[in-house]
Amino acid sequence: MSFNPYARRAAAVAALGAAGLVGLATAASAHVTVNPDAAEQGSWAKVSFRVPNERDDAATTRLQIDLPAEHPLRSVSVRPVPGWDVETEKTKLPEPVKTESGTITEAVTRITWTGGKIEPGRFQEFDVSFGPLPADADRMMFKAAQTYEGGEVVDWDEPTPEGGAEPEHPAPVLALTPAGSGSGHGRDADAKLTATGGTSGGAAEASDGTARLLGGVGIGAGVVGIAVGGVGLARARSRA
Repeated sequence: MSFNPYARRAAAVAALGAAGLVGLATAASAHVTVNPDAAEQGSWAKVSFRVPNERDDAATTRLQIDLPAEHPLRSVSVRPVPGWDVETEKTKLPEPVKTESGTITEAVTRITWTGGKIEPGRFQEFDVSFGPLPADADRMMFKAAQTYEGGEVVDWDEPTPEGGAEPEHPAPVLALTPAGSGSGHGRDADAKLTATGGTSGGAAEASDGTARLLGGVGIGAGVVGIAVGGVGLARARSRA
């Protein structure tokens, strides 16, 4: 029995669509990241630490974020997350650090969220506002530790070499751009949050919405490809 050429074409389209879906699923299975991933030097920033659950059989129950002690932040505020408890730890600096807003002798160096759950197939965002950001650095690296039910801990603490391949467990990185470049996020009026909440980061939300839209379009294209392939196969069989 010869195979209809239309069926072959439809099967090829379906295969491409399925491959697209697999690629999107792999991209969605990401590591812990900081969003947005850039802010201006010397500014205030509101960021979200995005934590996906990468296990099929266990929920994430704890997140620990270490702030870089080499770039101490004068002020750190955390937005409450329903169902989660949060604790901040301050560390006395080895040497006082002089900034434009005063001298810093101690700084928040660790934030820990516990008590909640991120179920398999879901993610959670943990919002933090801090500043002023260092004016003499081009990046800030945050070490993250993600704990699952049963006690498994995944450390996201490996630096990504500039221009090099991403390691297996990369640490979240916030790029710092020159003030006035327009490529970073974080303004005094838009970024400061209090511990009781607040809203900001419209540009970040818009960017995230665009990414979700593009992802939805890709998924839709994959579904259409699979559907076309199925119709082609059905017609081929009926003709046979």
